[in-house]
Amino acid sequence: MVQFKLVTITLLMLWSSWWSFEGAVGDPQLFLLKWECSVVSVHDLSNFYQNLNASLEVLRENISNERKHFATAQSTSGTDPVYAMFQCRNYLSKDDCAACLAAAATRIRGCSTGNGAHVIYDGCILRYENNEFLKQNIISSSHTICGNETADESTDFGAVGQQVLKDLKIATPQISGYFASTKTQVAGGAIYAIAQCAEALTQQTCLDCLSIEQSGIQECLPNTDGRGVNPPVCFMRYSETPFFADNQITDISHFLKQGGGDSLKKMVVIGGGVAGALLIIIFLISIIFPRHRRFQNPKRISRSTVMGASEFKGPTEYKYSYLKVATKNFSEKNKIGEGGFGTVYKGTMPNGKVVAVKRLITGDSSKINDEFEREVKFISNVNHINLARLLGYCSKGEEKILVYEYMANSSLDKFLFGKRKGSLNWKQRYDIILGTAKGLTYLHEEFHISIIHRDIKSGNILLDEQLQPKISDFGLVKLLPGDQTHLHTRVAGTLGYTAPEYVLHGHLSEKADTYSYGIVVLEIVSGRKSTDVKVIDDNGDEEYLLRQAWNLYEKGMLLELVDKSLDPNNYDAEEVKKVISIALLCTQASAAMRPTISEVVVLLSCNDLHEQIRPSRPIFFSQI
Repeated sequence: MVQFKLVTITLLMLWSSWWSFEGAVGDPQLFLLKWECSVVSVHDLSNFYQNLNASLEVLRENISNERKHFATAQSTSGTDPVYAMFQCRNYLSKDDCAACLAAAATRIRGCSTGNGAHVIYDGCILRYENNEFLKQNIISSSHTICGNETADESTDFGAVGQQVLKDLKIATPQISGYFASTKTQVAGGAIYAIAQCAEALTQQTCLDCLSIEQSGIQECLPNTDGRGVNPPVCFMRYSETPFFADNQITDISHFLKQGGGDSLKKMVVIGGGVAGALLIIIFLISIIFPRHRRFQNPKRISRSTVMGASEFKGPTEYKYSYLKVATKNFSEKNKIGEGGFGTVYKGTMPNGKVVAVKRLITGDSSKINDEFEREVKFISNVNHINLARLLGYCSKGEEKILVYEYMANSSLDKFLFGKRKGSLNWKQRYDIILGTAKGLTYLHEEFHISIIHRDIKSGNILLDEQLQPKISDFGLVKLLPGDQTHLHTRVAGTLGYTAPEYVLHGHLSEKADTYSYGIVVLEIVSGRKSTDVKVIDDNGDEEYLLRQAWNLYEKGMLLELVDKSLDPNNYDAEEVKKVISIALLCTQASAAMRPTISEVVVLLSCNDLHEQIRPSRPIFFSQI
């Protein structure tokens, strides 16, 4: 028993030592180093964006789900194939790596019709081309960026820095994964430096590229920082300011002694013998737990097949008489809302708990009877802080009722256009904008099966006691009879909240929700309904919210859109401009040019991405 405890403690110590080598959290390092777009246009824009989106999605899944720092993807259907590569610095955490990819994907979409592009940040690089560029091993022109501060000559910073760069050039091509990071002491401080090559390269190509970068970046010395970029092949950086944690340092001394040869086959020693520690762990586990010697990496399973409907936990089934009493026989006094899906009543349970009871508009539909319980079971397992929680249901004949958690502050539209208009300050509005984006991200990308809401609008965003947003009515489309629709398209202007490709052509994707979200953001900022008409001249010309926002964007007068009830002293003008620009990006005419909603979360959360947001003109309609 004592021996078992001792071994357990040893395992925990070794495991905690290994786990401390996770990347620094909270900084995706989005300082832009280089951004270039091809001047050669694609042949078929629709085909190109289909391939680009497919490739970016594969990269995102590899980085997010498989904890990789390097990934490639290709989508080659039609006339405009896309070959893509992404690599982030090995010291970044998984979340920061994913955030860097989202930012790069958003910027790279700004290249519009170019058949190639690359974006390089301090934290990552993203590139796509219409050919298999990584197989060519071609080293493009080098790009060097030097800092503007010079180190104290007495520290010998320049001479030490030259040796640091030389050592990295020699060692990095020999290391599996082509990445090395070092910290070298100088008088009064240290030099932090990294080198990295694309993992798909040959060892010789990596060495050739780093040789060029070393030659260029050493010209920055004795300046205190410098960067060398050779897209998409390699990257070098040094600085007197730490940009990675000390537990991320690579011991490259072994590779400097070997000087090449077969060293590429040998494992890099990280942070004082972690590899050895892992071998000890595996050895101890094989002794203590012999039945678990076989370790297999599970294959990645598509979200749509992870959990079938039969595996979901079931919601509570309420008796009709029970809900009838709770809502006082569905009285008008208890009515708190009405929409395309049905009428909502406030209900008080015998234990005092207040709930929202929604009577669905179903009509006489056998299909609804067949699918109702299965769909309700599905919806009840959606659980996120920014999504309204389904508590239970009732099915009695044609009566189909859903029971939700009760929201004390009703819906967002009441605060924007109703009796409480003007009562939200900027921080509250910003939190609603960000929280709504996070809720949609969960529906689109994080739940077991992707859910497209189809009806994002201010009336479907509920607010709890702390005014935190909770999206409602997701997943209800299948519960409607065939002749019933929740979309109201007979609206002049910009089609209200609904994406044009969905209304005009029936093309539905997550990007339809992105469009609707963009319209909601404009409403939150302006305090104005998307469908309200504003006469702008004596000729009777009319201007709707989206058109007004775009016109102000073109004139550089975005702050004119801000709700006049907001005190200019209580919000940051640049932050407001960024939010409006993101909303316009979400309402691009082409669905492919809109960001994913997870990319929107990144844009909202990062303060230094405003210049990357360059929307193009949305679609406007005089009548529909």
